Amino acid sequence: MLVETIFDTANAKAALFALQNLFEEEYEPRPLFVSGTIVDKSGRTLSGQTGEAFVISTSHSEPLCIGLNCALGALEMRPFIETIGKCTTAYIICYPNAGLPNTFGGYDETPEVTAKHLKTFALDGLVNIVGGCCGTTPAHIREIAEAVKGCKPRIPNSAFSEGYMLLSGLEPFRIGQYTNFVNIGERCNVAGSRRFAKLIMANKYEEALSVAKAQVEMGAQILDINMDDGMLDGPSAMARFCNYIASEPDIAKVPLCIDSSNFTVIEAGLKCCQGKCIVNSISLKEGEEDFFAKARKIRKYGAAVVVMAFDEVGQATETKEKISICTRAYRLLVNKVGFNPNDIIFDPNILTIGTGMEEHNLYAINFINATKTIKETLPGVKISGGLSNLSFSFRGMDAIREAMHGVFLYHAIKCGMDMGIVNAGNLPVYDDIHKELLQLCEDLIWSKDSDATEKLLHYAQTHAQGGKKVVQTDEWRNSSVEERLEYALVKGIEKYVVEDTEEARLNKEKYSRPLHIIEGPLMNGMKTVGDLFGAGKMFLPQVIKSARVMKKAVGHLIPFMEQEREEMRAMSNSTEEEDPYHGTIVLATVKGDVHDIGKNIVGVVLGCNNFRVIDLGVMTPCDKILRSALENKADIIGLSGLITPSLDEMIFVAKEMERLEIKIPLLIGGATTSKTHTAVKIAPRYSAPVIHVLDASKSVVVCSQLLDENVKDDFFEEIQEEYEDIRQDHYDSLKERKYLSLQQARNKGFSFDWLNDCRPVKPQFLGTRVFEDYDLQKLVKYIDWKPFFDVWQLRGRYPNRGFPKIFNDKTVGDEAKKVYNEAQNLLRILIAEKKLTAKGLVGFWPARSVQDDIYLYDTDDDVESSEPVAKFYGLRQQAEKDSSSTDPYYCLSDFISPLKYGIPDYLGLFAVACFGVDELCKEYEKQCDDYNIIMIKALADRLAEAFAEELHERVRKEFWAYSENEQLEFSDLRRIRYNGIRPAPGYPCQPDHTEKITMWKFADIEEATGIQLTESLAMLPASAVSGLYFSNPGSQYFAVGKILKDQVEDYALRKNMSVAEIEKWLAPILGYDPE
Repeated sequence: MLVETIFDTANAKAALFALQNLFEEEYEPRPLFVSGTIVDKSGRTLSGQTGEAFVISTSHSEPLCIGLNCALGALEMRPFIETIGKCTTAYIICYPNAGLPNTFGGYDETPEVTAKHLKTFALDGLVNIVGGCCGTTPAHIREIAEAVKGCKPRIPNSAFSEGYMLLSGLEPFRIGQYTNFVNIGERCNVAGSRRFAKLIMANKYEEALSVAKAQVEMGAQILDINMDDGMLDGPSAMARFCNYIASEPDIAKVPLCIDSSNFTVIEAGLKCCQGKCIVNSISLKEGEEDFFAKARKIRKYGAAVVVMAFDEVGQATETKEKISICTRAYRLLVNKVGFNPNDIIFDPNILTIGTGMEEHNLYAINFINATKTIKETLPGVKISGGLSNLSFSFRGMDAIREAMHGVFLYHAIKCGMDMGIVNAGNLPVYDDIHKELLQLCEDLIWSKDSDATEKLLHYAQTHAQGGKKVVQTDEWRNSSVEERLEYALVKGIEKYVVEDTEEARLNKEKYSRPLHIIEGPLMNGMKTVGDLFGAGKMFLPQVIKSARVMKKAVGHLIPFMEQEREEMRAMSNSTEEEDPYHGTIVLATVKGDVHDIGKNIVGVVLGCNNFRVIDLGVMTPCDKILRSALENKADIIGLSGLITPSLDEMIFVAKEMERLEIKIPLLIGGATTSKTHTAVKIAPRYSAPVIHVLDASKSVVVCSQLLDENVKDDFFEEIQEEYEDIRQDHYDSLKERKYLSLQQARNKGFSFDWLNDCRPVKPQFLGTRVFEDYDLQKLVKYIDWKPFFDVWQLRGRYPNRGFPKIFNDKTVGDEAKKVYNEAQNLLRILIAEKKLTAKGLVGFWPARSVQDDIYLYDTDDDVESSEPVAKFYGLRQQAEKDSSSTDPYYCLSDFISPLKYGIPDYLGLFAVACFGVDELCKEYEKQCDDYNIIMIKALADRLAEAFAEELHERVRKEFWAYSENEQLEFSDLRRIRYNGIRPAPGYPCQPDHTEKITMWKFADIEEATGIQLTESLAMLPASAVSGLYFSNPGSQYFAVGKILKDQVEDYALRKNMSVAEIEKWLAPILGYDPE
């Protein structure tokens, strides 16, 4: 049975529901095929769903095949078929139109062309069943069949959703092991929001949508809808409001939670939702027969379900009761109804505390303890709860209630609570709660003080809510306006630029159009800037200031240019204007990466050299980059990235450009990129030019040569020859390089005499300590200024390379001194006015090594008797060392006491960051001030690194105190003349970024500090540092280097990940070609 040409998934779900009824009542079950229709290049159905959301919404019917047909030709359909193939375990069906319709509604694509496109689908392993839709004829089908008859069918994805709860609105929502707490917005509830109830009762459904929209804007990832009121026709109200939501994409993008104690109301809501919803809720209170009937219907509708800890006896209040009821419901749902465990959410009942009744005192504790056991014993399930119940005793006291919610969630999330019905946007951060109030809430929730309720009420009643300055002369102001503008640009003087630009604009005899001022004196000035920079007579900080002046002048002219354009459009149909730029360049930091200082500098430098720069910012997905490039007719695309996963994304972009036959030159840059990686991994995927650009100063030369018709072919040919040599050298080195097997390397690992050498010191505390608003002034003396000058591309020559020797360099010394002084002034302002905030966390735990891994425990007593609470996995050097070398083959686990020796040891971790940068940059952006944007980011990076350095010193001397008598100069710190190391995941000692996931999960880093991880495991904010602490006196930094497949396979097995996934994350250090 085929349900096809699906424009609206809600209709398709109705068809699937009807078919399942027929199979149950009248007919033998038949295989189901489901085929959606993506209407245009946005990648969405007519009703607005993305391809992945469509798959999630219909997968409950367990189709044998799922795919796409109609609306698009094969060429346009390909990226969407690829997406669907990645997010389903079903076979893929694809039958496109014969191209796009012509102006008369007919189809011109020949059978040969359609067959050629579909053959590439088959050869690339994208499809299992192919055919034709509108415009195709029997001749098309014959040609397609002939083209694909020798192709191997696609092998379905076997584990796409393993361990994930999959939900959808217009967009997909995946909830997995590492998803942060999920906010279910609570305000679209007639029983919980007076405003919402008033609007619904008054029949103002459209106005009520504003409540839903506000919840989504404040962070609700799922929207709870409840229409349970005696004065409402519940089913009608639910259906009507859900239909209104469907018309608002900003709301409909998130999944809905259909919430009612009346199952008829729930069904009314489910019938109106095209996405995969949550039903809230069912229980065993009416017995198993009722439970089965509702559960089977919910499964047929394709929803996840919340099950309350309620049975025939009543509501569970004690821990054992909660666990028992949930375990019983789980077995019934999984074994009897066939529910996917990942679609089950248990609500073990958050009940009211602080009522004055002693029997209620343990309600919060019981929920938390039950949650922990349920998550440990019932695989796949999620835990939710209605948070407002907890604080119902304190209604009307919002500050108390919000604090209680914040404290409760802090502990419940640690024990496995995945989601909750909350007022999104009104949850305080645990560490932001007033200390006295925090302690009172802790005492109440953990039932530590019998008077906690009275004390909280009392609290509510008593707490209402260096160098001499260069003297600037103004003699240049006596020159002509053209000379003044050029002088201001070269010298970076903003003061008069708007005034001078306006003077030039008013001179209509000389400048009949505002554009002529840009093409004339402004571009002349920027050309001078570019020439001076290229000749090494002007330095990057000066160039950035020049760009700031240019932006201010152009910003003044833009309104007049727009007015002129409107006037020209009114007079004539021709609106063509001569392009004043050398070329258009699209720049982007790739998906998953948040670092952009280098990219911003490249953009400014190119802009100063008369290139039109379109900066797409950070975390930019491939389709957005390519779409922008095509829409803006880009001449060059530039990709930037700092972390190693960005390298994979760059490869993907290159492959997509090749597949789509885009021929725009591609520039590659960023800290982790290299000419070798570009030549070996990226360039072979793309037939147009791919060029690694080392820094901003080289970008102008490369771009100019790529766009010069006279030299571009020779330049590309030269690059191709150079990269071919690099590739050959690389592959030769892999052949020549010798490696030890993993077991041989382990046998030659670093050895420490654990039984006789100094015993490890126990830290002063175990667990974590959080630092809020750390004193920035304390960090200033720990700043390493060399990387700061590197950002500005100011590099002294020997013997004046380091700081402060760079000030003596004849070439860059003066400019280095100038930019340093400006940095000092800005730093003083930032600190004095508290524009930036430093936050951080340290933690210590008992640790033991087991071969190449490190096991962590809560307490010393747990080491012998309990399973570890976390594991950090290590990688070991395998590349053979010189025959004369006695160096061991290092792994980080070598520096921790082996479990078998029984000697206590410890591991620490840290994460620090500088917050407030984005807000400041937005302010400077409004002022077109690129110089201070880059300066702020550079200083924030230095402060974050200084924070890490200062904190490590405190760890050695105070928190861990294994070197409490250490007395080192700052220069000694830079040379690592102390005991212990602080390696970071993603860096040479442990190149695997996924180890950060363990850090963040185990130490609650995001919850405690606000430092987040992107999907590529970059840290947000970008000015952040994290790592592990080792105290062993023999510990040292090392580079793992290249590793072989035996270690990759062993590592994948230990981490319970696929070899392919590990190869993706470790691609830069593989000593073999995985392809």
